[in-house]
Amino acid sequence: MKNTVSIIGASGYSGAELLSLLSRHPHITVSKVFANSSAGKRVDELYPKFRSSEVGRHIFEEYSVDKVVEDDLIFIALPSGEAMNYVPALIDAGKKVIDLGGDFRLHDTSLYHQYYKHEHTAKKYLSKAVYGLPEWNKENIITAQLIANPGCYVTSALLPLLPLLKERLIEPMGITISSMSGVSGAGRKSSVDFSFTEINESVKAYKVGTHQHTPEIETVLNDFSGQPVVVTFVPHLIPITRGIYSAIYVTPHKGLQLPDVEAAYQKYYSSAPFVRLLGNTEPEIKHVQYTNFIDIGWKMYERNNQLIILSVIDNLVKGAAGQAVQNMNLMFGFNETESLL
Repeated sequence: MKNTVSIIGASGYSGAELLSLLSRHPHITVSKVFANSSAGKRVDELYPKFRSSEVGRHIFEEYSVDKVVEDDLIFIALPSGEAMNYVPALIDAGKKVIDLGGDFRLHDTSLYHQYYKHEHTAKKYLSKAVYGLPEWNKENIITAQLIANPGCYVTSALLPLLPLLKERLIEPMGITISSMSGVSGAGRKSSVDFSFTEINESVKAYKVGTHQHTPEIETVLNDFSGQPVVVTFVPHLIPITRGIYSAIYVTPHKGLQLPDVEAAYQKYYSSAPFVRLLGNTEPEIKHVQYTNFIDIGWKMYERNNQLIILSVIDNLVKGAAGQAVQNMNLMFGFNETESLL
């Protein structure tokens, strides 16, 4: 018997990516898709790629909790600030929830207010949220009711950094993360800033020093490495549709050699199905697009005594919907890679 799931916010890019992945999952049936602004439209009307598929015949509905009483799990693929309006009733009804937004990633509400610019209205549910980074939090994910899916930029930074910090191979202070993202990371919304004419043939840094993923990166690195970590994070927008490229600059501890870096990564990721270690090879976005993989390469820049780590992910898959499905697989006891390879 298949498990049934519904998606709140199914008309956005992450929601559509979820539909693609779930439509080929052998143990899952998509029950309902909710999107208030597109209510009444068929999925294949908004996304013609779903023509002739079962999910394409779904009608976007306006959400009410009564409509998901039979579902085993609900995905929330909404902008940050909205999931907190849905999660309390769902959790109280005993439902499993995976939130792809930022509302339950930070347990410190003062940080949430500072970086997301609004008050958190579901504070008592923060303690129930489990951070959904499968390579580092699998056991807690398996038994969780509420998953806070990591941010896309954050995923591209955490997975390269955590083994090195955990093994005390690099300095925890002064880490610099320079990341570049395709425009789909901004979501499916109409805005002059994200139009083709504005983005094409240009690169732009944005939210320098104020991006909401900064406290998330630092908090998770602190929690999982067991030491205080401070980062400088600078995101950039580049004229591609999907993908994130992160260049991470760290100071190695004295005597660190490249084989030590390799050994640390092998220790933590040798059985991680979606982490590909490239060693001295520079990764490229085109090799991870439409996949749930992260590719990681690294180089020692001896003249400056710096270790440079390079990572690439697809922001809509490993950075959003794919990681959410990976978490769902763990929660339901399925193969972790189901529908993702």
